[in-house]
Amino acid sequence: MSEFNPPVADIEFLLNEVFNLPQQWANNPILAERVDADTASAMLAECAKLSRDMIAPFSREADEQGCSFSEGKVTTAKGHKAAYQALSEGGWGGLTGNPDFGALGMPKALAVHCEEMFASADLSFSLFPMLTAGACLALNEHGSDELKQQYLPKMYSGEWAGSMCLTEPHAGSDLGIIRSKATAQDDGSYAISGTKIFITGGEHDLTDNIIHLVLAKLPDAPAGPKGISMFLVPKILNNGQANKLSCGSIEHKMGIKASPTCVMNFDGATGYLVGQENRGLMAMFTMMNYERVGVGIQGIGPAERSYQCAAQYARERLQGRRKGVSPDQAESLLVHPDVRRMLFTMRAFTEAGRCFSTYTANLLDITKFSDDEQAKQQAAEQVALLTPIVKGFCTDRGLETCVLGQQVLGGHGFIREWGQEQLVRDVRITQIYEGTNGIQAMDLLGRKVAPNQGASVAHLIAEAQQFADSATLTTEMKSALLAACQQLQECTQYIVEQGSPELIGATAVYYQDLIGYVIFAYMWAKMAAAANSDSELHRNKRTIAQFYYSNLLPRIDSLKLQIMADHSALMAMEEAAF
Repeated sequence: MSEFNPPVADIEFLLNEVFNLPQQWANNPILAERVDADTASAMLAECAKLSRDMIAPFSREADEQGCSFSEGKVTTAKGHKAAYQALSEGGWGGLTGNPDFGALGMPKALAVHCEEMFASADLSFSLFPMLTAGACLALNEHGSDELKQQYLPKMYSGEWAGSMCLTEPHAGSDLGIIRSKATAQDDGSYAISGTKIFITGGEHDLTDNIIHLVLAKLPDAPAGPKGISMFLVPKILNNGQANKLSCGSIEHKMGIKASPTCVMNFDGATGYLVGQENRGLMAMFTMMNYERVGVGIQGIGPAERSYQCAAQYARERLQGRRKGVSPDQAESLLVHPDVRRMLFTMRAFTEAGRCFSTYTANLLDITKFSDDEQAKQQAAEQVALLTPIVKGFCTDRGLETCVLGQQVLGGHGFIREWGQEQLVRDVRITQIYEGTNGIQAMDLLGRKVAPNQGASVAHLIAEAQQFADSATLTTEMKSALLAACQQLQECTQYIVEQGSPELIGATAVYYQDLIGYVIFAYMWAKMAAAANSDSELHRNKRTIAQFYYSNLLPRIDSLKLQIMADHSALMAMEEAAF
């Protein structure tokens, strides 16, 4: 695999020129004390160095080696221990965490770019700090002061890791039917029993202790999702003794082979209630907006790596020639329009996804740091709308991008040594975990759009329309963005007016793609407007924006037709026919 070159210049373009985030941070009393443009630049440079020099070089070897399992213990791949130690010593595990417990408290709009660089360098490795950060978020929001004081400092520092234990053999997306049990003990703790599957980082050798957040039900809990509680279950107890839990096996997977995906058995393990009884699912969803934005970034990271690999190959590979060139003289692949089409598509999706994740992360920062309650409420409503789109659309485009990168390499893209097939295998999981993309689409349309008659979408459309009317855009781009907003508005109104659950189920994925392409158009308009100089970066931004509008945005025309089509055949066939 080619050397990874972190896209720091592109990131700084977004932070400083597109969104002017340093000014927003300076205007916020909390963030003004923690971060400014120079701090952000220094952090990005250090993160780039760590990603490029400590994580990326071992990615392919780690994929080949994978994790090994023996007698309940997991051994991680070569290079991961040293990389994890460097990551922990740099404070990257506590990047956005609570400073009261030793974390840095940085804005999410900065952190998403560090997360992306880690995911580009090695998606498998990046899951270790991501899962710990997610566990810390839930614990910080819902844990008692005693639990936070006891566990957060060591989790933020990287001395201890975290995991999230939700799924069971019979209960995946339908968590309401989990069977794991929690029984109250005389000392105030709980005995946790049950089996969890697909647990990322459930067991490994990077840390001495792993803090599991486990969903389980109390004996008298209500049926369904309203009867779920959350418990903190440490691998090692406070007295230094091993808790009554074990890793039964690890999965043999298509991708992310250097990340252990574990079957975890809890056999009366000691656990501590996090939050209120029967409110565990609510506590878990506190972190879901952050986690699902994080998974969207996991779609962008490998896509960036795939583009870099494909672009280098296209520059260096001499194959074919333009008309009029001597038959015995080969030229680079870049003289072929179809190769450029693939590379342009890859770059258009990756850079728009990066912009969209920054936009959404900044809304998360407003909900967390703003002292304006109305602004916080509006931002929270937009985050609720955008989160499934970041997760679903960005990871769908991430896989599409990596497949294109593989295609640019031709036969070499199918060979393991070149690295593209690993990126395809790795990024595939992002469409599945943290809620499959089909479920994200159903959540978007069924819970975020239809119940409020499309009000949140109308707000987004109005914002994009106002930008199109006020920003300095080409006539063609302005017209196309306004037309795309109109199509989104028409499709939203059509679904809302029909009010049919069957229609929502049949069109949810089409709708998620439609709104995703329109949002990417909005992001490219923002980038094109900010790219107003004659610098190479700015010229390239304007060119790729033009390509997106002329070649990729038109996909919404067919999506509109699919949404408004006759879907009666879908449920007409009897189950026995399948």
